[in-house]
Formats: sequence, structure tokens, C-alpha cells
Amino acid sequence: MQHQPEASTDSAAHSEVLLLLERPAPRVALLTLNRPAARNALSLALLEALQSAVEALGRDDDVSAIVLAAAGPVFSSGHDLKELTAHRADADAGLVFFTETMTRCAATMQAIIACPKPVIAAVSGTATAAGCQLVATCDLAVAAENAHFATPGVNIGLFCSTPMVALSRNVSRKTAMEMLLLGEMITAEQAAAHGLVNRVVPQGQALEHALAMAEKIAAKSPLTVSIGKRAFYEQAQMPLAEAYAYTADVMVRNMLARDAEEGIGAFLGKRKPEWKGC
Repeated sequence: MQHQPEASTDSAAHSEVLLLLERPAPRVALLTLNRPAARNALSLALLEALQSAVEALGRDDDVSAIVLAAAGPVFSSGHDLKELTAHRADADAGLVFFTETMTRCAATMQAIIACPKPVIAAVSGTATAAGCQLVATCDLAVAAENAHFATPGVNIGLFCSTPMVALSRNVSRKTAMEMLLLGEMITAEQAAAHGLVNRVVPQGQALEHALAMAEKIAAKSPLTVSIGKRAFYEQAQMPLAEAYAYTADVMVRNMLARDAEEGIGAFLGKRKPEWKGC
């Protein structure tokens, strides 16, 4: 591991490093959720660490793609229910802490979308509730064949309302409602068929394949990738005519960039382009 961020810790385990940062390949960053004993539950501290790391990597000119993985057999079990339950003893019955946690979770998910660098989830094991939301929020996702996904909040009286936002933007409405109302696990193959993940790979190979995807992205113009990611999410929220007008303007401005001139010139000249990120 070449670099590790300043440690963020849980109140229950002050020496626990919640999030690991590595540089496994040129221009590729690897973030690893590191609460395996807690099934990588998204505590408030872990959400804060993840948001901070994603925003910092988004500003790092030496990074072009980010892979998000998890230590242990579970990708993430969602919100830390033990932490949330402990705050029921607060004077306000947990209102302030619950609000802070859900607001932070929403901010973290939006930070991933807003990050100019593509974020790829490498999923081994299960991803449930807010863990499933995290996978759905990432730009790309690779799942091991043993991975499973669910939004099971309905089974414990807490509907997965915020996970629903990301889930319903990845799969069909009928599929999202089935997952949300039944709370049942789906397999990696089903997740791929529904559009929740891009690829299913042999057990133990999710990280390897996600890193390979990241390296391919990192070999392209960072400016072009950043322009494309932002435009993708912006146009997805627009009516058809507005989306075409917006993306036409994006392409014109992209065409004026040095990297576009270089890339097209290299293609026509049958040579390898030299990206400058401008």
C-alpha cells in the first residue's frame, strides 16, 4: 500500500481504521471499506470518511479512476443498526443523530455521483440496504458470482427509502418495487440481468476485474472522462429536447479542448495519443 489517509475511527473502536486507500496502478485509487467485523456497516464515521476520501480523490490530478471494495466476506450490510439503536437513549429519542446519519449518507452518495472520476464497485459477498444503495450509486459495478443484493428494510419495519433513490435509477420500476416490498436477496446473475451491476465474474475475482476496468479508464483522457461522466448524469434528468441541446453544447466545448484535438489527430495519424487533461 503506497498511501493511507488519516485514520477515521468509530467511537466503539478508537484504533479502527475505517477506510483504506491504496494506489494499486498508475492513476488508479482503491478505497476499501474496513469494518469486516461489523459487516462493513456504514456508521456515521465511515460515511464521513468515504465522502471525504471521494472528494479528495476527485481533486487529485494523479487519479483518473476509483475502485471501491470491502474487507471481509460482506461488501456492506447497510446502516449500522447497533449505532442507530444506541441513540434511541438520547433525550430526543435519536432524532438528531438519525437525521445526521441519513443526511450524511445522502451527501456521500451524491459525492460519488459528483466526483469527476468514475467510481467502480468491486462486490464480493452481500450488499444490502444502504450497502446495495452504495453499489447502485457507483458508476460501474463488478460482482463476484457469490455476491447477493437486497433492500430488506421492510422486513424489520424500516423501509429502504433512501436506498430506493439509487436502486430505482438503476433497475426497472417493477424490479425496484419487488426488491423493496419483498426484501428478498437476489443473486449476482439476477443483479446483472436487472442492470444493478455490469459484470459477474468468478468468486474471488471481482477486485481484479474492477481494477482492470479502472486501468482502461485511466488510460483515456481524464478531461474527456470527466466531461462525459458529468454530462451523463445531467442529461438523464432532462426532457429529450433539452438533453440533446445540452449534450450538443457539451460536445462543442469538448471538441475545442486540446485533448480532443490530440485524440482525433492521433486517430487520423494512426499513432498513440498523448493526453494532457486540458
